[in-house]
Amino acid sequence: MTSREFLTIEETANTLGVSTRHARRLADTGAISRIARGLIDQRSVDRYLQSQRMGRTRAWAEHTAWGAVAMLAGLDADWLGTTQASRLRQSLRELTEVDDLLTRTRDRAQVRTFEAHRAALPCLREIVAVSNTRALGLTDAVNSNIDGYVAASDLDTISRDLSLRADPSGPVTLRVTGFDFEQVRVLVDTSVIAALDAATSTDPRVRGVGHRVLAESLKAFR
Repeated sequence: MTSREFLTIEETANTLGVSTRHARRLADTGAISRIARGLIDQRSVDRYLQSQRMGRTRAWAEHTAWGAVAMLAGLDADWLGTTQASRLRQSLRELTEVDDLLTRTRDRAQVRTFEAHRAALPCLREIVAVSNTRALGLTDAVNSNIDGYVAASDLDTISRDLSLRADPSGPVTLRVTGFDFEQVRVLVDTSVIAALDAATSTDPRVRGVGHRVLAESLKAFR
């Protein structure tokens, strides 16, 4: 990597506006990607910034975030209690900024990136739940890239069986969630998830499409 592609822990902390201790904690949890001792992949920092938006808004718990996805998609979130569901509906009606929605829902999954052998890609495509980008009019995805959701309980097995190697610039993006994966498969097929994923892309065009769709979803929900 060139010097433009990585940051020191101190530079990472300054970029994120956090302490170096907090930056190390983010690297330890996989929220940002460590490429060597004391060095962080800059692209992972950019992705984290896009998802967090540096706001003061607190993220919802994982099951609540998926509940918000279901509600915006017009589906039932029957895993939530009556009171919790009512409060969530009210919170969604009060949201006016897409950035706040991105912050609220960011903990629905943890983003991990990998390098994989070409022979493993077909099998990986059968395993992951890939968001429906066609619902956004985005149909030009590169075939060698994979971006999808996997169950947290399956990650180690998938990584071992398909010889995935952690790589911050790898073509395989796995969004790891501990939520009920049968529910995830249903929700990942909605335009809401496609838009949430797109809205945190480092590609300005894709990000713009995601923002537009989410803004329309919030307006329709109100």
